[in-house]
Amino acid sequence: MSAGPRTFSRSTIATEFSTGRLVAAKGRRSVTVCIPARDEARTVGAVVRAVVEPHVAAAGGSGLVDDVLVVDDGSTDGTADVARAGGARVLTVAPEDAGGKGRAMQSGLAASDGDLVVFLDADVENTTPEFVTGLLGPLLVLDDVCLVKGFYERPIGADASGGGRVTELMARPLIEVLFPDLSGVRQPLAGETAAPRQVLEKLTLAGGYGVELGLLVDVAHRFGTTAIAQVDLGVRVHRNRPLAQLRPQAVDVLRAALDRVEHL
Repeated sequence: MSAGPRTFSRSTIATEFSTGRLVAAKGRRSVTVCIPARDEARTVGAVVRAVVEPHVAAAGGSGLVDDVLVVDDGSTDGTADVARAGGARVLTVAPEDAGGKGRAMQSGLAASDGDLVVFLDADVENTTPEFVTGLLGPLLVLDDVCLVKGFYERPIGADASGGGRVTELMARPLIEVLFPDLSGVRQPLAGETAAPRQVLEKLTLAGGYGVELGLLVDVAHRFGTTAIAQVDLGVRVHRNRPLAQLRPQAVDVLRAALDRVEHL
């Protein structure tokens, strides 16, 4: 069994991945932060501001991030207007053309040109600037990292942990049985992820909610598990859907896994 992904703690993020060091390490490379969103007007503004205000030079930030793109995937609640007000560029997909998270990420990749691409979820209530530095750190400081995943505690209700039911009941069992070399990945379905553009363009992003597992498996298959890094982002707070609404996500994850077993 090959070595698993490299893991970086919160203390490492604070010391080794400081904003100043990353700006220096960035050099002439450009960075895009892509935020796929559908009907996330309540939270997307805070997510955008957590990136724009500290990291985009035009807003008085460090200049670590060059472009913040929200892919508005068929929203009907004003998500696009909120995102623009926060300082993001918006790519709008009409409701009749909306194709799910995987397709939104593909659209964001095609509509941007950053050498490094960071993906963030739009429904997170406590996104911080450290999400960006944590995810970019291994890519900017190390030469052999092809994918960075965030991991975190996920509260549910009054409990400090217990969120991530599709992860625990579908993704992790699939990985344990079908892709055991990836069993050390703590949040395989994390939407907080980053990769070089040249890596993403060599892969085919899965559709729907299977995109995260598909990306993880594809990178491991093509570049090895040691090309994957995971960083501790602390606690991630977002809404927890009713159990009945999680079935489509679970089906997408299952489909992505089985497709890769058949074709890899």
